[in-house]
Amino acid sequence: MKKIPHFFVVLVCILAAVQLKAADDFLPQSKWIGSEHCQSTPNTWLCFRKTVHLPGVPGEMIANIAVDSKYWLWINGKMVVFEGGLKRGPAPGATYYDQVDIAPYLEKGENTIALLVWHFGKNGFSHVNSGTAALLFCAQGANLSIVSDKSWQCSVYRAYQNTEAPFPNYRLSESNIRFDARKELAGWNMPDFSGKLGASIEIVAPNEMPFGKLVARPIPMWKNGGLTDYPEVVKNEKGDTIRCRLPYNCQITPYLHVKAPAGLVVGMLTDNYTGGSANNVRAEYITREGEQEYESFGWMNGHEVLYVVPAGVEVLGVKYRETGYNADMKGSFACDDDFYNELWKRSARTLYITMRDNYMDCPDRERAQWWGDEVNELGEAFYVLDPRGWQLATKGIYELMNWQRPDGVIASPVPSLNWCKELPLQMLASVGWYGFYTQAFYSDDYSFVPHIYDGLKKYLHEVWQVDGQGMPVVRQGDWSWGDWGTDVDMEVLTTCWYYLALKAEKEFALHLRKLYDANQIGEMMKRISAAFDARYWNGKAYRSKLHNGETDDRAQAMAVVSGLAPVGRYKALLKVFKKEYHASPYMEKYVMEALFMMGEPEFALKRMRDRYAKMMSYPYTTLFEGWGIGAEGFGGGTINHAWSGGPLTILSQKLCGIEPLAPGFKQFRVAPQLGSLNKASAVVPTLYGDIRVDIRQQDHKLGIQVVVPQGTTAVVALPGSKEKVLSPGTHILP
Repeated sequence: MKKIPHFFVVLVCILAAVQLKAADDFLPQSKWIGSEHCQSTPNTWLCFRKTVHLPGVPGEMIANIAVDSKYWLWINGKMVVFEGGLKRGPAPGATYYDQVDIAPYLEKGENTIALLVWHFGKNGFSHVNSGTAALLFCAQGANLSIVSDKSWQCSVYRAYQNTEAPFPNYRLSESNIRFDARKELAGWNMPDFSGKLGASIEIVAPNEMPFGKLVARPIPMWKNGGLTDYPEVVKNEKGDTIRCRLPYNCQITPYLHVKAPAGLVVGMLTDNYTGGSANNVRAEYITREGEQEYESFGWMNGHEVLYVVPAGVEVLGVKYRETGYNADMKGSFACDDDFYNELWKRSARTLYITMRDNYMDCPDRERAQWWGDEVNELGEAFYVLDPRGWQLATKGIYELMNWQRPDGVIASPVPSLNWCKELPLQMLASVGWYGFYTQAFYSDDYSFVPHIYDGLKKYLHEVWQVDGQGMPVVRQGDWSWGDWGTDVDMEVLTTCWYYLALKAEKEFALHLRKLYDANQIGEMMKRISAAFDARYWNGKAYRSKLHNGETDDRAQAMAVVSGLAPVGRYKALLKVFKKEYHASPYMEKYVMEALFMMGEPEFALKRMRDRYAKMMSYPYTTLFEGWGIGAEGFGGGTINHAWSGGPLTILSQKLCGIEPLAPGFKQFRVAPQLGSLNKASAVVPTLYGDIRVDIRQQDHKLGIQVVVPQGTTAVVALPGSKEKVLSPGTHILP
């Protein structure tokens, strides 16, 4: 995509979903600061340092910290923040800032504040470069303030450098990191540092360009596991490579402790370095004379870390630090078939590895906020993560709509200036029932709805058009993509996704008391429903007239989950699902859901096993972009791809039958369908506490134990029994 002209950026800012106002957390005397010796080239690192005298320690002192792009903070020699900052772009021209209570690290008298800032210096698929390496700092307490200004010291940290080729692929804003220890500024961040950094220069005031409006970080600071020993460390026969096994696929920073002469290069990378058929990130360390320790601060992911060690380097120790999104896996699933237990577990691991600054399609090749992936991810999050984990999707919703184009088109990945395209069906999925509506209803957080409603309405009713029967007209967008794989029936899929988007829009209109809108949307839905069967049903399946390939299993699934397929068609559709296997893991989620909705849990489980068996045969802890690796995969074939985790949602939501009936699970339904299984259990975290369900099946009769959290009620529906409403507490039925 061509770079957006500046006047378009300004216009989009005006039309942004969130009315961005100047942040008042920064005092007017605070300034963005940098170094006069800094050219803000890609992969620039800056050291900032300030000594302040405090007459006393306040009970709380919130530091508001903004950078482009990342920072590490020490106070009085103690690390306070390990990798602060978020990839830039909450809206065009805007920047996120962190809020950190630094009071616990302060002392009466002299205090040393030090920050290491990493400026990516280039655009990526989910990062927009400001063009300037800088820091903005403002801490306020009781009658105290510390602000960034020209009194701070600042130097470009020349020890941080670029590697030689190969470089990370163009999708990544991050660079490879080389650290030359011969140029190390030893102890620059410690109180007793005897050297001196250069002078800072003041660039602009808060909320001014090139950094723009400041937006408070809407997600938690990262979880930090500290430096940890690898579970297994193995040297190859030559002794020049150390392979260190990780406990699972995780986001890590590698550490080493060596003794060496000066000038030797140690390489650090993971087994995912070429994941997705592209070069990703790696690190290098150039030794100084003697014993030394180093941790490369740029995170990478994989199942193994590889240290490439030249002759002359004695390795005294290696460790890793796991960091990641700060939410706990509170949900769980278990049954009497280990295949599905492991599939749920790998789905959860895949979800978590694809969360950080934003939901990602994959944590290696792209780290990009593709919204087709995010729709599946946000649905999974409610069945496995505590409420902190739900916040990432809300952040993504604001970003998607803040970057809406002046003509009403929305596109992804965002935020991005080097590649951002409208995939019409992914965008319909995003704003629709499984995207924006699921986020609001499952979390009971509708706060974003007033901000995005007008943009959503413009997209659905100005960008999209309908024909004489009220059916949506297929749009090419920037990329006409319905799924990887073959035999994609774009017209049927378009109709189903558009119908589901209208369904979500209608609920939002009712929430906002826009009754006229809701009635109009309802009439549009009725017209689509009335015309759908006549236009697409051929007696055996749903097909559009222009579709020449095999019958599309995805299209049949979407007809069911959208509610456009009447129950009378289910028997014929089951035959289609038993024959056609075209969907990628992305759309297979909806096939599985359709089968459960049709009351076919036994075949749903069989198809799930058949589809995922090959993927599950690999010794990985995460799931793939396609059904295989490399040529047998899709789109490059990553082994940790967000959209593959649909079985997590299906097993908890459909097999165990746990779904909300009121926002936030204030009331929820339990309607299990065990199929061929004899027992299953699940834990689902909610705002009110954990829902716990334990189901047993014997002679095709179900028994169940349900733990209903305080403040909620459950509606339990067992086959052959009347629905029962349960109050908080533990219940055993029948």
